Amino acid sequence: QVQLVESGGGLVQAGGSLRLSCAASGRTFSSYAMGWFRQAPGKEREFVAAISWSGGGTYYAESVKGRFTISRDNAKNTVYLQMNSLKPEDTAVYYCAADRDRRAGIPIVTTQYDYWGQGNQVTVSS
Repeated sequence: QVQLVESGGGLVQAGGSLRLSCAASGRTFSSYAMGWFRQAPGKEREFVAAISWSGGGTYYAESVKGRFTISRDNAKNTVYLQMNSLKPEDTAVYYCAADRDRRAGIPIVTTQYDYWGQGNQVTVSS
C-alpha cells in the first residue's frame, strides 16, 4: 500500500505561482508513474500532468502546457507540480496519484492510477 500526502496549495493572485508537493510512502516510489489531476466544483476530475516511472517522459493537458511543470525526486519519494502564470480557471482541488503498472506509455486517465492523495485546494483570485 502506498500513501500519498500533498502539500503546497493555497490562495494566490492571478499570474502568481505555487508549487505542489506529493510525498509517497514505501520503497517502490521509483517504479511508479505519477500524475496530477484536479477537480473544480461541479466538474469531473481532469488530468493535469504526468511523469513516467523512469522520469524520462512527461505529458501535460493542453490547458496547462507551458505554464505547469511536473518533476520527481526519487531520493525524496516526492513528485512536484510547479504552477506558473496561474489563472482563475486553475482553481480546483489538486490530487496526486500513483500508477504501479510500469506501463510503456504515460498514464493520463484516472482509472490507470492505483493510489490517490487526499487532495489540496488551490484558489486563484482574479
